[in-house]
Amino acid sequence: MKIRIGFGFDVHRLQEGLEFTLGGIKIPHTKGSLGHSDADVLIHAICDALLGAANMRDIGFHFPDTANEYKGIDSKILLKQTIDIIATKGYSISNIDTTICLQKPKIKDFIPQMQQVLANTCNIDIDDIAIKATTTEKLGFEGREEGVSAYASVLIQKG
Repeated sequence: MKIRIGFGFDVHRLQEGLEFTLGGIKIPHTKGSLGHSDADVLIHAICDALLGAANMRDIGFHFPDTANEYKGIDSKILLKQTIDIIATKGYSISNIDTTICLQKPKIKDFIPQMQQVLANTCNIDIDDIAIKATTTEKLGFEGREEGVSAYASVLIQKG
């Protein structure tokens, strides 16, 4: 069996009047993520980690923000397509570990729902998806509530 590790990172600006999609679910908040798709920073970081682990470039290469077909798209669709892309090299997901950096809103109560949505989307066990959240102690753009970032590590396997 061959295993590979991947790392992903994404960031999106927060803006008043937009929906806030995170981990495939809508989170109640006065601000939402700004982006070409639904701007789900967590799923985008996971996609980048998966693509990196398989040495298949990045999310922007496969799903460019200049392509109209991705305008407003549900990032769960991008994640499913990413899984199909890495499968062309024979890879499947072993586990996913993530961290979300966000001052507000507090998301701990939404983590089990995000894990379930991601497990269903990836067709893996919920126990294979870790989601952690942290503030930045009011430091940086996350601390000033200007944006949200996410980090993802993945283990993929072949064979």
